[in-house]
Amino acid sequence: MDLDLGREQLVVVGASFGSLSWFDQQLPAGTVVLVEEPDVIRRRDLARFAERLPMVGRLVAAEYQTGFDADALLAREPVLADARLVLPGLEYAVGAAARLAERLGLPGAGAEAADVFSDKHRMRLLADRIGLANPVYELVDDPARAVEFAEEHGGRCVLKPTRRSGSLGVQLITDPAEVPARWAASAAPPDPAEATERGLPTGVLVEELLVGSEHSVELLVADGEVIFANVTDKRIAGGRYPVETGHTVPSALPAAEHDALRAAAVRLAEAASFRSGMLHSEWILVDGVPTLVECAARMPGDMITALISIAYERDVIEAYLRVLRGERPALPARATGAAAIEFLIAPPGRVTAVDGRRDALRVPGVLDVQVETKVGQTVPELLSSAHRSGHLMAWGATPDEAALAARRAANEIRITVS
Repeated sequence: MDLDLGREQLVVVGASFGSLSWFDQQLPAGTVVLVEEPDVIRRRDLARFAERLPMVGRLVAAEYQTGFDADALLAREPVLADARLVLPGLEYAVGAAARLAERLGLPGAGAEAADVFSDKHRMRLLADRIGLANPVYELVDDPARAVEFAEEHGGRCVLKPTRRSGSLGVQLITDPAEVPARWAASAAPPDPAEATERGLPTGVLVEELLVGSEHSVELLVADGEVIFANVTDKRIAGGRYPVETGHTVPSALPAAEHDALRAAAVRLAEAASFRSGMLHSEWILVDGVPTLVECAARMPGDMITALISIAYERDVIEAYLRVLRGERPALPARATGAAAIEFLIAPPGRVTAVDGRRDALRVPGVLDVQVETKVGQTVPELLSSAHRSGHLMAWGATPDEAALAARRAANEIRITVS
């Protein structure tokens, strides 16, 4: 990847270990300035991690997840004024990265759009305003009202925090009597490792529980114009916690539904005045109508960018970085093949054996097998994407072929717990 970047000209706000490791394989030494919360640096031993990545030229400690002040940061770290692009590495960095880019006159989401897409309630209000389908929803501040809402909607609802990612704090409620006991898991979910100890304020949404297939739309936007769009099929764990268990790119949907999802995502981006970058929106198709779940103004997680790059034979992360450089890269309109990822979900307990990796690698079409859970570790209940045990990636000539290969390989992995 040749982006013509000098030393410390790419600012990454928020440390994603996976993304940074990928960047390190692609970018020259010293290219990146990594900005992270002081307590997160300490808690995640980020200084030692950064030392192992030659591309990181500087690690800057700065509070950005709440009360970010771009001018104060630039006054303290004037080297940042030489940046040529700024990107958010985490969901909790979206607002700060947009403000820093705006302050430096560089392409980015724009502060207004970043704020909308960092708050699920504001997203709902925007979708209402432009006539996109939403579930029935309400911002609530006590469990009693959530109980009443569930009773008004067939005894079922979704509880979710307005500011979290990775399905953290999202719960599917099928008995209103359970709401009081479950309230705290959504109103005050445990902070992930990448969140500051100061706490991330959040409200609680209670929503109608929808039934339909789930999908995401990935848009690449350059100066307000959509230059690439992909629709992804999603697989979700059953039960109370709707954690994603797999993705397939591109979607196997018929053309009409594919086009409807793309059109809805574009309308959402335009209504938010999103400027430049990547948008990852999630939808449920209810009787063929795309109904908004949420949207993130950043690269998608779960290796969806890798799936897109395989299916379209074009490095979408490189294209994303070029957009943030002010360029308009050419991307294919259609995929030439398909790719899928399946996540490993182990039962809760202490791991006593992990078997089957070689058998999984022998499955035709499999590209990668990563088993992250080790013997002796304790697997928690599946409450968020952080609790998955690994993944398998596969390719195929069609979406169904790729998804089947990934599932077959996943079935070869056996994680035994006691």
